[in-house]
Amino acid sequence: MPQWLDDILATLRGLSWYEILGIYVVVAFLVMFVIVRGFLFLTRKTKTDLDDRAVAAVRRPVFLTVLFIGINEAMEAYSTPPETILLWSRIMTTVAIVLWMSALMKIGDALLEALARRVDDFQWINMRSLPLFEITAKLLLIGGAIYWIMVTWDKDLTGWLASAGVLGIAIGFAAKDTLANLFAGIFILADAPYKLGDYIVLGSGERGEVTDIGIRSTRIRTRDDIEITLPNGVMANSKIINESGGPHLKRRVRINVGVAYGSDIDKVRAALLEVAEESELFANHPQPSVRFRSFGDSALDFQLRGWIEKPVLHGRAVDQLNTMIYKRFNADGIEIPFPQRDVHVHGTL
Repeated sequence: MPQWLDDILATLRGLSWYEILGIYVVVAFLVMFVIVRGFLFLTRKTKTDLDDRAVAAVRRPVFLTVLFIGINEAMEAYSTPPETILLWSRIMTTVAIVLWMSALMKIGDALLEALARRVDDFQWINMRSLPLFEITAKLLLIGGAIYWIMVTWDKDLTGWLASAGVLGIAIGFAAKDTLANLFAGIFILADAPYKLGDYIVLGSGERGEVTDIGIRSTRIRTRDDIEITLPNGVMANSKIINESGGPHLKRRVRINVGVAYGSDIDKVRAALLEVAEESELFANHPQPSVRFRSFGDSALDFQLRGWIEKPVLHGRAVDQLNTMIYKRFNADGIEIPFPQRDVHVHGTL
């Protein structure tokens, strides 16, 4: 220990308890209002709020930690019984551990959010996987805080760890389905097959928007405003079609239509393209296209293909285009045939 620090401590020990407590209170305020305020002034010039949130989070723990040290020194100067000093020292240390744990949680959340925004540098940490890392960090901090609190109170952790192992095995057998959903939720958050706001189609045929991805379950809301809650274990082992996947949210729409044999196919193609251009739901890029698909039993089969900006517009786009095509064909004299069958009767009178 430096000589100057020894001299300061020796001087403090020669003071009365209220003088020592007063000095530490002043020091605590100086630390909070001078050092912390100085850091806040410097960090205002930075582009992110990470350092601002970090400094704001440690203000109270720093102040109370210095104050607790002063209270402990004052109790010794007051000739407090050792067992009383030990008890209060453990209580104040426990409070300080909880305060620092809370501050580190806030700093960790701010740090992870900042890293999630820099997807080019940190691909593993993004807005999809952010809840996974936040939960993991909080569990580690809580576990570390519990460990140091046990050490502070001089508790033997061997028995606790053994009991925790036995209890963990019992809980594992009793709640295996819940644990399966828990781990499946972690894998879904890490692998990110879908995210909030995506339109997905389940293996059973339901289609809707993902409204919540929890550790235990996933919720989707259908177009009928019905919420479906599915365990993550089911989601992890099912075929999921993500209509919002890919580099953009656009989705292709295909409209199948048949025209009568003998129709002018160039006229049909032009009519379909003009309908697509008139529709405000079809995107201009990529451009709509028409394909002559096949020679059907009763019609020439065409397909109008185009893109809509969002999957949620699919139903409206199909309804609008079918209506516009039918009106356009009627106006242009293009016949939409219906299946015809010839019946031959054989017999003798």
